[in-house]
Amino acid sequence: MKLSKTEEELMSHLWKQEKAFMKDLLEAYPEPKPATTTIATLLKRMTDKGFVGYNLLGNSRQYYALVEKSAYFSKHVNGLIKNFFNDSASQFASFFTKETQLTQKELKELKKIIDDQIKDQ
Repeated sequence: MKLSKTEEELMSHLWKQEKAFMKDLLEAYPEPKPATTTIATLLKRMTDKGFVGYNLLGNSRQYYALVEKSAYFSKHVNGLIKNFFNDSASQFASFFTKETQLTQKELKELKKIIDDQIKDQ
């Protein structure tokens, strides 16, 4: 299952805070802040989708992520590779390195990451 753009934005605030009350999540947004009802609706949908859980503390809910950020984005990237690059990681890497205008330094850092990964296998 996937999050909408607005749900992803809220989820990113929750990942940063790890555990948060609604007021904490609202404070994380820049101005103009979304309405409290908007955040409540998003949290409800994300809870129903299985991305967010909460603990009741008195009358308040303390929210936390049920899905790790790395796991969510890993699934996203793998889906992108499968759907747009014929399930070819090399086609994805070629596109990524050519179309994102990486600097020489960034390309060298990527090469080092790949070389290190090859050594570890």
